[in-house]
Order: sequence, then structure tokens, then C-alpha cells
Amino acid sequence: MKWNVGTKIAIGFGLALAIFVIVGVVSYRGTTQLIAASDSRKNTYEVLGRFEETLSLLQDVEIGQRGYALTGEESYLEPYQTALGKIDPTIQEVRKLTGDNPRQQRRLDALEPLVKNRLTVAKENIDVRRTKGLDAVVQFTKTGGGKALMDEIHKVVGEMQNEESALLKQRVEAAQANAENAKWTILLGTFGALVLGTLAGFVITRNISRPLQELTAVAERITVGDLSVNVQTNTRSDEVGVLARTFDRMTQSLRAMAGAAEEMAAGDLRSTIKPQSPDDVLGNAFARMSDNLREQIRGLIEGANVLGSAASEIVASTAQLAASASESAAAVTETTTTVEEVRQTAQVASQKAKLVSDSAQKAAQISLSGRKSTEDVAAGMNRIRQQMEAIAASMVRLSEQSQAIGQIVATVEDLATQSNLLAVNAAIEAAKAGEHGKGFGVVAQEVKSLAEQSRQATNQVRTILGDIQKATGAAVMATEEGGKAVEAGTRQTEVAGGSIQALAGSVNEAAQAATQIAASSQQQLVGVDQVAGAMESIKQASTQNVAGAKQLETAARNLNELGQQLKQMVERYRV
Repeated sequence: MKWNVGTKIAIGFGLALAIFVIVGVVSYRGTTQLIAASDSRKNTYEVLGRFEETLSLLQDVEIGQRGYALTGEESYLEPYQTALGKIDPTIQEVRKLTGDNPRQQRRLDALEPLVKNRLTVAKENIDVRRTKGLDAVVQFTKTGGGKALMDEIHKVVGEMQNEESALLKQRVEAAQANAENAKWTILLGTFGALVLGTLAGFVITRNISRPLQELTAVAERITVGDLSVNVQTNTRSDEVGVLARTFDRMTQSLRAMAGAAEEMAAGDLRSTIKPQSPDDVLGNAFARMSDNLREQIRGLIEGANVLGSAASEIVASTAQLAASASESAAAVTETTTTVEEVRQTAQVASQKAKLVSDSAQKAAQISLSGRKSTEDVAAGMNRIRQQMEAIAASMVRLSEQSQAIGQIVATVEDLATQSNLLAVNAAIEAAKAGEHGKGFGVVAQEVKSLAEQSRQATNQVRTILGDIQKATGAAVMATEEGGKAVEAGTRQTEVAGGSIQALAGSVNEAAQAATQIAASSQQQLVGVDQVAGAMESIKQASTQNVAGAKQLETAARNLNELGQQLKQMVERYRV
């Protein structure tokens, strides 16, 4: 039989309750018997009282009858008449009270005729007194009939009184014995119940309360996080044994989770937790947390590896970009120097063209001076032709420099496009890196902005270069026309010896050509100034590109260091 805690408590208190029930039953029986004995004594006292009342009534009958017999007055018959109405009911009440006693009933059967006979004698005596007088009554009384009946009545009543007195004594003794038994039963039962209750309380305290106190102490230590406690388990099959084994399993489960948590804190994520059951909320949550943490660390390791590789590639790309930007800046600086030289040459050519124009005007004025002046004009035209050739050469170099600038601009535009693509890739990698890639995302956005500025500046430079190339083409055409004009002037000068008028015409044509050359030189100077301004803008943009490339390289190096640190951090975890 499995004795659980409820069964033990129920048995202990059941025994005590059984004793109290027994004591109560015995007390009830004793009390019932005492009440019955009291009722019996009361009944006996009532029977004795009725006997005394019957004798008293008979005495009243005799007294009334004697008084009337002696006096002849009806007033003396009042006790007699009163007694006549009470004697029979009194005897019937006695018969009723002694209905359970056959002997008393038999005595009553003998008593009733005697009483009736005595009443009959008393009535005859009264009748004799009424009818025959006092002497007749005296003679009737001397016969002794009434006295003999009274003696018999006293004898029967005495026997009945003795019977009732004996019964009263027996009932009193029985009541005392029952009271004594009930008293001892109550005392012994109460003592036994107290002893049994004390023993049950001791057993329950020792068998239940003490183990529960130990389990409570263990639970308090577990509550404050002390999992080094040992739960004493036993082979008890009751609730206390089940509770102890349950506490032991709970402690082992908590120890297992604590050990797994320490391994996780040390970076070892390979440990697994098996929940006690599908309803184990803490175990299932811990297992899911471990699995999720393992997956996150795997993803973080992969992300760190990808971030490290991407950062290394970005560092290489930014280094290459910085080198390309530096080379572009150097090329732009060299181009700017060349453009400045072209501008100075154009300025000199413009000044020369102005001098040619002035000389042509003077030649026109002094064309009438003679052959000598014509020779001077021829010499001047030769000088103009040489200068025009120099201008044409300068314009050719300017055109070549413009083409070189166009190539540089194309290179800068390609660099801006690559920077933009690099910024987009860097932004994508920053988005993959999450919170750690926000700084790199900002740098990528800055690189993208610088690339856009470089592209816009490149477009402006391309537009300006187009204008310069157009102006250079016009200057070349003008120079060719000037060269043709100079050649024509030279031919005219060679044939000017024939006619001063022809010389004057030729000088006028030379003056007009010189004016056109001066105007073309001025336009060329303006175009070269625009090219110089554009190259200055390109130089500033290149400087900004170099600074942005250096910033991007620094950010890429920082990102590479961050990736390496992140990789070192995640390498501590073992999944």
C-alpha cells in the first residue's frame, strides 16, 4: 500500500478522531443512562408520592367519615367528598407509572378492591349516621370492618413502597456505576487521544515537516542562485519523496543550464540543452537561445570574413584610386603649366600681331617712300610669315594639349564613374555590416558625392575644352589665312618694284590681313585664358579628388581594421 502524506495525516488524525468518537459514544451512553436513571428515580419518587397521596386521601375519607359520624354535620364530609374524586385517578396514575413492573401491577390489582371496599364501608357508615343516628354508627364501627380493610391497604401499599425503595436503591447504584464508568472512559479516552495526537504530530513533524524544511532551505538557496546544493533523495514513495526527487531533477537541470551558460560566456557555443519536457518553458527558451546565438555567431563570422575580404579589396581599390588621383592631379598640374605657356605664347602672338598691324599701317603710309620701304615691307612680311608659322606651331601644340586635356578629362570621368561604383559597392557592404558599417556608409556617401562633383567638373571642363578646340580651330584657320595672306604679300612685295600703286595695294591687303591676324590672336588669347581658367578648376577638382581619395583610403583602412577586430572577436566563439 502506498502511504502518501495525505494517508499518513488522515490515519493519524483518524485514530485520534476515532478515540474521540468512542469517548463521545461512551459519554453519550453514560449520559443517556444517567438521564434514564434520573427518569427512573423521578418515576420512583412519583410512585412513592402517589402512594403517600393515596394513603393521605384514604385518611381524609376516614377523617371526614368520622367527623360526620360524630357531629352529623355535612361540612365534615368535605374531605371525604374531595378524596372520593381523587383516589381512583391517583391509583390509575400509579398503575401507569408502574406499567413496566408486573409485581407492582399485581399489587395494584389487589389494592384497588381493598380501596373500593374501604370507600364502600365509609359510605355505609355515613348512611347509617344519616339514617340511624350516632349509636348505630358506633355499633357499626365496633364491628371493625373498616380497620381491617385499612390494615390490608397499609400492608399492600407498604409492600409497594418497599418495592419502589429497593428499585430506587438499585437505580441509584447503577447510575453511580454508569457515571463512574463514563468518567473513567472520558478521562482515559481523552488521555489516549492526547497521547495518540501527540504521537501522530511527532511522527508527522519528523516524517513530513523536517524534510519539507530541508527542501525549503534548498529552495531558498536555489532562489539566491546557489546551485551547489545537494538534495537528499530517498526511496520514499509519498509526496515528500516525489518532491525531493523533483527538486533534485530541477537542480540538475539548472546546473546543466548554468554550465552551458558558462561555456557560452567563455565562447564555446557547441553545448546543447535538452528540455525536460515540451512544457519546460525555461529549457526550451534556453535551447532556442543557444541555437539562435549559434546561428547569429555563424552569420557574424561569415559577415566578418566577408567584411574583412571586402575591406581588403576596398583598401586596395582606394589605394589605387588615391594613386590615380595623384597621377591625375600631377597631369592636370602639368597641363595647367602647358596651358599657361600657351597663354603666354598667345599673348606674345597677339602683341606681335598688333605690331604687325601697326607696321602694316606704317607700311601703307610709307609705301610711297620707294623701293627701300618695299624691301623693308618684304623683310617685315618675312618676319610676319615666320611669326605666323610660330603661331601656327603654337596653335598646333595648343590643339594637341587640348586633346591631351580631353583624354585627361575622360580619365577623370572614368575615375569618377569608378569612384561612384565603388561608393555604391561600399554602401552595399556597409548595409550588410549593419550597425558596425554606419561609419563606412557615411564615407561611401562622401566618396559618392566627391565622384559626382568630379563628374560635374569633368563635364564643365569638357564643355570648355570644346569651346577651346573650336577657338583653336578658328585660330588655326585664321593663321592659315594669315600665312596665305603673308605669302600673297610676299609675292606682291617681290613684284612691288614695278609699281608703287601695286605696292600700296599689296600693303593695304597686308594691313587688312594683319588686322585680321590681330583679331584672331586676340580671340586666341581669350580662348587660352578660358582654357587656363578651366584647367585651374580641373586642378582644384583634382586636389579635392586626391583629398577625398585619401579620406576614402583612411576610411577603408579603418574599416579593414574594424573587420579584422570583428573577425578576431568572432574567432573566440566555437560553433
